[in-house]
Amino acid sequence: MNRVRLLVLNAALGVLDYRVPQGMTVEPGSVVVAPLGPRQIIGIVWEAERLPGAEVPEAKLRPLLEALPVPPLKAPLRRLVEWTADYYCAPISAVARMVIGSGSALRGPATTTEYRLTGREPDRMTPKRAQALDALQGEQATMRELAELTGVSEAVLRGLASMGVLEPVTVDCDRPYPQADPAHTDVTLSAVQAEVAAELVDAVEAGAFAPFLLDGVTGSGKTEVYGEAVAAALRAGRQVLVLLPEIALTEAFLRRFEDRFGAPPVTWHSSLKSSERRRAWRAIAGGTAQVVVGARSSLFLPYANLGLIVVDEAHEVSFKQDDGVRYNARDVAVMRARFERIPVVLASATPALESLQMAEAGIYRKLDLPARFGGAQLPEIELVNLTEEPPERGHWLSPRLAAALADRLERGEQSLLFLNRRGYAPLTLCRKCGYRFQCANCSAWLVEHRFSQRLACHHCGHEEKPPLACPECGEPDCMVACGPGVERIADEVSGLLPQARIAVVTSDTLGSPEKAAAFVAEAESGAIDVIVGTQLVTKGFHFPELTLVGVVDADLGLEGGDLRAAERTYQQIAQVAGRAGRGTKPGEVLIQTRHPEAAVIAALAAGDRDAFYAAETEARRHAGAPPFGRWAAIIVSSEEEAEARVAANRLGASRPVLPDIAVLGPAPAPMALLRGRYRYRLLLNARRSAQVQDVIRAWLARLEFPRGVRVSVDIDPYSFV
Repeated sequence: MNRVRLLVLNAALGVLDYRVPQGMTVEPGSVVVAPLGPRQIIGIVWEAERLPGAEVPEAKLRPLLEALPVPPLKAPLRRLVEWTADYYCAPISAVARMVIGSGSALRGPATTTEYRLTGREPDRMTPKRAQALDALQGEQATMRELAELTGVSEAVLRGLASMGVLEPVTVDCDRPYPQADPAHTDVTLSAVQAEVAAELVDAVEAGAFAPFLLDGVTGSGKTEVYGEAVAAALRAGRQVLVLLPEIALTEAFLRRFEDRFGAPPVTWHSSLKSSERRRAWRAIAGGTAQVVVGARSSLFLPYANLGLIVVDEAHEVSFKQDDGVRYNARDVAVMRARFERIPVVLASATPALESLQMAEAGIYRKLDLPARFGGAQLPEIELVNLTEEPPERGHWLSPRLAAALADRLERGEQSLLFLNRRGYAPLTLCRKCGYRFQCANCSAWLVEHRFSQRLACHHCGHEEKPPLACPECGEPDCMVACGPGVERIADEVSGLLPQARIAVVTSDTLGSPEKAAAFVAEAESGAIDVIVGTQLVTKGFHFPELTLVGVVDADLGLEGGDLRAAERTYQQIAQVAGRAGRGTKPGEVLIQTRHPEAAVIAALAAGDRDAFYAAETEARRHAGAPPFGRWAAIIVSSEEEAEARVAANRLGASRPVLPDIAVLGPAPAPMALLRGRYRYRLLLNARRSAQVQDVIRAWLARLEFPRGVRVSVDIDPYSFV
C-alpha cells in the first residue's frame, strides 16, 4: 500500500489522499497524522473504494507523518460509521469524531500530574480560597479541571499549592482496571428468570448476531437476567457494552455490578475527566476493559473484542441525540451488533412501539418476565379525578394524595411524587402589567428556580437573577409564579408535613454520578421520607421502603401534539408507578388527572398495557406513522429571521413530488427561536418502502444556501419542537 485515502475529522475537508513513506506500515483503520498546509491533522485510513473522491496524481501526494500507536479501527466499526452517516444523513467525519473520543489517547503511555487536598489550612482565608476548599473535598484532578470544578482561577489554586494546601500526585494515565470475576457471586434466579437467562447465555456462546427484546415488568429482575449473559461473555474473554440512558443511573448500576462481579465496570460519559477518558479509551481499544457502562456515545468506541451489547431502559427518549449527528442509540446498537455478529439485548418494562413491532415481525426474539422477583406484587393503581377531588386553592395535591402522604410518613414508609417539570414554576409574570419573563435567545418562558435564586431557560441554558422590579412597568415585588414545578410541590409537602424529610430529584440536583450516589445512599438508609422528582426518578432506582407513588399531573405529557405523546406518557407513568412496592410491603399509586377517560390514562388505571399498545398501534397504522411509515424533519435556521424564512421557502418550493413521500411545510418550528437562531421546519411523511435519505440528499444537493443558514436533517425524529 503506497497510497491511502484518509477520512479526516473535518467535514469541510472531505477525503484526502496521501503517500505512505517507506518504512511505515498502515492498513484500513490505522489512525495517522498527515500534513495539511503548515498544519498537522489526524485521519483514519479508509478503503478508497468506500469513500468516493477524485483521484490525485501520484506526484502531488504528500507523505504521511506518523502512524499513531493505537490498534487499527476494526472493519465492523468502520461499517457502522458508514451506515450511521448514510442512514442519518450526517457527515461521515462527524460520526468518525465520536470514535476518537479522546485525543490524548492516541499517543503512547503517559503520566499526568493531578492535585488533591492535604488537610492543611491556607495562611490566609479569602472568599475564593474558601469556595475552592468547599468544592475540592474528595476531588483529585488537573489544575485546569479543578478550576472548572471550583469556579475559581488556576492562579488561586496554584497559590494553595504553593502553601501546601494542595499536593501534586503523579498518575499513570493507562493503569489497568480491576478485573471482573464472572463467578464472584452465586445468583439465585426464579425458574422463569433462569429460562430466559439460559437463552441469552446460549446466544453469547454461539457468537452470532441475535437481537432480543427483554420485556419484563418493573422489579422482575431484568438486570440479574442479562447479568448472566454478561458473565458468559466474560468467561469467553469477550467485552460487554451496557448502555444506560441517564448519567444519574450510573452509580447505582456500578454498585450492583461490583456486588455481582467483584469489580466495577469501566464508565464512559460526558462528566469524565480528560485523564479518565484517555484511560478508558485505551483500555477499550486494547481489550483490557471487560465491561463498559456508558451513555449513548460509548456505542462508537473501538472495542477490541466485543461480545455482547445491552441497552437498558431501551424505550428511553434520551437515547436519541437531538443535535449534531441525530442518531438513536437503541437502533444503532442493533446495527453495531449486526456488524460485529454478536447478541444485543433491548431491556425495558415499557418497550417502544417500534421494538414491539420488530418482535411481532419475528426480527427480534421477545423474552418475557411477567412477574416481579421474590413474590413482590405490582402496586395498586387508582385515579384521582381532579375535577371531582380538586386540591385546595393555591395547592396542587388532592386531599386524597395529601392524606396518603401523611399516612406513609406515620408508618415510617417512603413516598415519591412525580412531576416532569423542573424548577419552582414554569412561568413567571408581573401581577400589575402581565409582563412575562421570556428567554432572550429562545421562544420559551424562563423557569423560576427558587433553590438557586435564578430564572433559567431549559433550552439554551440562559440564566438571570430575578429582578427586584418588573422590567416593563417598574413595579417592585410584583413577580407571580404560575403553575407548579417540583420545587413548588416540595414546598407544598413541607407545608403539609413539616416534619417530613424531602429530597428534590432532578437533573439540576443530581448533576453528577457522585450526587446520585449520595441520594441513593440517603434514600436506602431511610434518611428521606418524600422524594419529589422529574422523569429522572422513573427508572433504575430500587427502594424497598417506598410504598406510595403520586403522579401530580398525568395530563402534562399529553400536551403539545407530539406524535409519541401517548406512548411517552404511558411509559413514564408506568415506570414511576413501578418504583412502588418493590420490597415486601404492598405499593399504591395515585394518578391525578383531569381526563380519566383518555385512553392512556384508562389503560394505566386498568393495568392493561396490551390494550393500550394495540390501540396506539392501530392509530399509528392509520396515520402512516412509525413504525408503519417514516418521518424525517429538515430544520432551516439562521440568526436573521428573514434569511431563515426565505431559505425555508426556497427549499419548500423545490420539494420533490413523489407518490410515496408527502412534504409538509415549511412552517415556523414550535420552538421558533432557539439559542439565538430562528427556525423553520419541513416534515416528511413517507411509506416504509421509500428511500427517504436518498430523496433528501438529492433535494438538498440542488440548492445553495447563504453562509448564515444552517440546514439539518433529523431522520426518525423524537423531538418536534
